[in-house]
Amino acid sequence: MTRAISIFGATGSVGLSTLDLVRQHRDAYRVVALTANGNAAGLAELAREFDAELAVVAEDEAYPALKKALAGTRIEAAAGADALVDAAKRDADWTMAAIVGCAGLPPTMAAIEQGRTVALANKEALVSAGDLMMAAVDRSGATLLPVDSEHNAIFQCLAGAKLEQVRKITLTASGGPFREFSLDRMRAVTPAQAVAHPNWDMGAKISVDSATMMNKGLELIEAYHLFPVGLDRLDILVHPQSVIHSMVEYVDCSTLAQLGSPDMRIPIASALAWPERIATNCKPLDLGTIGQLSFEQPDHVRFPALRLARAVVNEGGAKPAILNAANEVAVAAFLASRIGFLDIASLVEETLGGYQPDMPATLDDLFSIDAAARAYASAHINKVAHASA
Repeated sequence: MTRAISIFGATGSVGLSTLDLVRQHRDAYRVVALTANGNAAGLAELAREFDAELAVVAEDEAYPALKKALAGTRIEAAAGADALVDAAKRDADWTMAAIVGCAGLPPTMAAIEQGRTVALANKEALVSAGDLMMAAVDRSGATLLPVDSEHNAIFQCLAGAKLEQVRKITLTASGGPFREFSLDRMRAVTPAQAVAHPNWDMGAKISVDSATMMNKGLELIEAYHLFPVGLDRLDILVHPQSVIHSMVEYVDCSTLAQLGSPDMRIPIASALAWPERIATNCKPLDLGTIGQLSFEQPDHVRFPALRLARAVVNEGGAKPAILNAANEVAVAAFLASRIGFLDIASLVEETLGGYQPDMPATLDDLFSIDAAARAYASAHINKVAHASA
């Protein structure tokens, strides 16, 4: 049977990788909706190629260009935050949630509330709104499929097993480009160095998160919600080759690991075809050529983001949303050369300690907390810059 799918964030790396797989299996999928932030030309081209029913840009000012590019087709064009939510309510069997940042929260929640199968690639959504999102999954009966390579690996290793039989879940981390740097060397790191990931082809923000290991901290928070075994049974292990993506150890001391080449199309294919599998043209894993796999414990002194992430899980409430918001502000400031590399985690910690809101009960609460945390972090950057001037 043909599976009806929608892709939110179609022009980003995850969206394009998803469509590359659809391209390889055109008869198996029917595209309902494609969305993008402001790339009207790119979105229109994809909507035409895949004969989508609907194309939506988040930015209202991009709507005229989108409508013009789709003139003469049967494809509907729309724009704005409300249009994204409406698109998520369309009748699709499977939805890829790959909009970056908290902007992806409303359409992701709308898709979940329809009781659909949602492939989650939006890290910030589950980090900031994990309690609200998992409650919505329980209410609606939706299926949430993790797309991040680490969480998808855990999902595959669990394969229907009972969580009470799990002794430990281990997320692996490449360690980023500064795994062997001293603190003194890390103080001098430039944005150009930080975005050059040794294994994965990622955008600037995600690459910096990998370099600080904040990405692994965020993934720890996600895993806490996706696989509720308790924080004490979640671990992180540095694995520079990025071949083993995560591991699950069971009470009988059996450990299952999922291995694969560092290609996001592999976990996406797992989610796209679930509960079946589809062929891909990804590079097969050649362990003989790789030769050896190595592991080491993460250094929480040089990479304090891991400590901060574990702490916010313990505290709960608004803390994960504050951590995520402050980190986004800090990374943007670093990429703009306004703060140093080591200042990223320091700014996050300062914001966590200085801003103490009530526990969020709704998405609107979360958006207010997110905005206030960003304002606090930005004000602190300005204060430090002014004092240094």
